[in-house]
Amino acid sequence: MDFSLDENQKIFLKLAQDFVKKEISPKIPELDAKGEFPRDIIQKAWQTGFVNLCIPEKYGGTGIDQISIALIVEEIAYGCSGIATSAMCNDLANVVIALHGNEEQKEKYLKPFTENPLFASFCLTEAEAGSDNLAMSTFMKKRSDGKYVLNGSKQFITNASYADQFTVFCKLSDPKSKFLACVVTPRNPEEGKIETGKPEEKLGQHLSNTATVTFDDVVIDPSQIIGDRRQGFQYLVDVLDFTRPMIAAIGSGIARKAYDLTLNYTKNRVQFGQRICDMPVARETLVKMFNKMRTSYIMTLYAAWKLQNNDKDKGVYASLAKNMAAEAALFNANEGLHLHGGYGFMKEYEISKLARDAHIIDIYEGTREVQSMIQGREIIS
Repeated sequence: MDFSLDENQKIFLKLAQDFVKKEISPKIPELDAKGEFPRDIIQKAWQTGFVNLCIPEKYGGTGIDQISIALIVEEIAYGCSGIATSAMCNDLANVVIALHGNEEQKEKYLKPFTENPLFASFCLTEAEAGSDNLAMSTFMKKRSDGKYVLNGSKQFITNASYADQFTVFCKLSDPKSKFLACVVTPRNPEEGKIETGKPEEKLGQHLSNTATVTFDDVVIDPSQIIGDRRQGFQYLVDVLDFTRPMIAAIGSGIARKAYDLTLNYTKNRVQFGQRICDMPVARETLVKMFNKMRTSYIMTLYAAWKLQNNDKDKGVYASLAKNMAAEAALFNANEGLHLHGGYGFMKEYEISKLARDAHIIDIYEGTREVQSMIQGREIIS
């Protein structure tokens, strides 16, 4: 296996690094304090080609490889994981269309995102259906004219306040049905109403919008149903296999930023007549931080490589990469804050932001326990 990046991957990485240095890093302290949605930054990311990474060239996308996607997302997360989460949300919502939609659907639902800086939301989680997706109660029922009526509420939906299009997973015919369907609807449907709640006030990732979405008698034409209306659960698995390496990349970016901030601080902070980094107990922590940062990064790229090759066990490594990256992000952010001492507890030091942001990596798109369940099931089978 060749671990070197090809020329295109090097170009994408350099572009992402330059973008973060110019457009994200200098603005983070002020933006995070205000908690305002960074629409302008994400629009610039769209102009640079860092949004809608899942869309094939045929429909106006870049058509880049999975390793390049991981490199870009990791670098943006190094600047801010909240911005990375909102920037990649279009892929979370639209990859199911790229994978399972027909030609007409791809033209209708994907191409507009490459022509204008639009937002899409992925609607899965509900108040009573977090890790247990099949416990959802949102459903669509067929009416006499052959169309369907969608009703229900989704919770913790990224970019919901700004979404132009929603990808919705729902039960078929009845809230207790065993079948899931996947549908796409614009924010302003021809019939029915879609409402979003006020943005959630979160512990971290203040620069990623999160809100509740309610579908009230929204009429769904059969042409809005992606693939087989009974195969939604399999489509969901495919989506998460695609996006979990991206979440791992976000965790890896947090871990690397926490390490860099902490290494720099401990090199310059002198206590008891010596630099903190020269103290054996501190150096031991720095080594652990380095190890977790590098191993999670390598596993993230390996999971992306597995996905790119469509290996049968790609889901196992997607889950493994996500768990390793979440662990690295949490460890490095918390231990980094600790090595900053009292300064780490101050909002003016970015390490405090990372400590708040890191927790969600261990939760969204499947908790660590869910990832272990996936790995265990696949290993045994």
